[in-house]
Amino acid sequence: MSSSARIAALLMDRQREAAGFSRREFMKFCGLVAVALGMEASMGPVVARALEGKRRPSVIYMHGAECTGCTEALLRAVDPYVDVLIMEIISLDYCETIMAAAGDASHKALETAMRNPDGYICTIEGAIPTRDGGLYGQVGGETMLSLFSRVAAGAKAVIAMGSCASFGGIQAAAPNPSGAKGVGEALAAVGVAPINIAGCPPNPVNYIGTVVHLLTKGMPELDSARRPRMFFGRTVHDLCERRKHFDKGEFAPSFSSEEARAGWCLHKLGCRGPWTYNNCPTALFNQTNWPVRAGGPCIGCSEPGFWDQLAPFSTDIREKKRA
Repeated sequence: MSSSARIAALLMDRQREAAGFSRREFMKFCGLVAVALGMEASMGPVVARALEGKRRPSVIYMHGAECTGCTEALLRAVDPYVDVLIMEIISLDYCETIMAAAGDASHKALETAMRNPDGYICTIEGAIPTRDGGLYGQVGGETMLSLFSRVAAGAKAVIAMGSCASFGGIQAAAPNPSGAKGVGEALAAVGVAPINIAGCPPNPVNYIGTVVHLLTKGMPELDSARRPRMFFGRTVHDLCERRKHFDKGEFAPSFSSEEARAGWCLHKLGCRGPWTYNNCPTALFNQTNWPVRAGGPCIGCSEPGFWDQLAPFSTDIREKKRA
């Protein structure tokens, strides 16, 4: 490391400590990111050097037709907490949910961020209404369809945050009166092909890891649904702690049964794990829990068929397919 780089790193360490975020905590975070990216935790220093050696990327975070649940999940992220994310890893220059500005001031912040000479990453949460020219979803008098087209078309990369943004989700469920579509479908005409961080909501580590990958290594490898393979490369079923009971043919007869509490497989109670690609069993939410461990079935929320093709969720999907 050059002398100027050492000085810059030292100044960053002092800034972190002044904000209550020590070098040790920063290195712990870098180790967690390394693991999320499929690397050994010992590669944390490599991630740290990459983060310290680059200007924080500007992120414009747009909200479409959604419940804000993806943002809520991000706000509850642990290791790192959201303040570390937006103060140390990225520069969150526009996000309607958490920014102090409103009205004209927020619109000005958006236009300023779009003129960043270093470019920006666009994140879109929620589906995009398209019927009648996008009339049924507007921000500041401009349709989401028009506004998001402008913002996303000028971005260095576009991330669809959550299943509504990725594939339409519940916003696009029948009868879909607003003509809601996922980002890739709605903005295809302006050449937007997003990275889909699917889930309802997605695990924050999948979003954070994708941003860090873009910053340190460029575009991640994507699957056929444009989800990062490093997070969506295996099925929930393959990773599930109840898998051993599935292999033994041990299926819980009800959610309230002793068998369910003993960890027996929930497959016959509607679990969509065998058809769902996600890292929920290993990443966990807030490094604490995930739906199946908590006693509920996987509902396949990260799949393109969510919502219409997978509901009702209490039905064995094999019976649904036969019907």
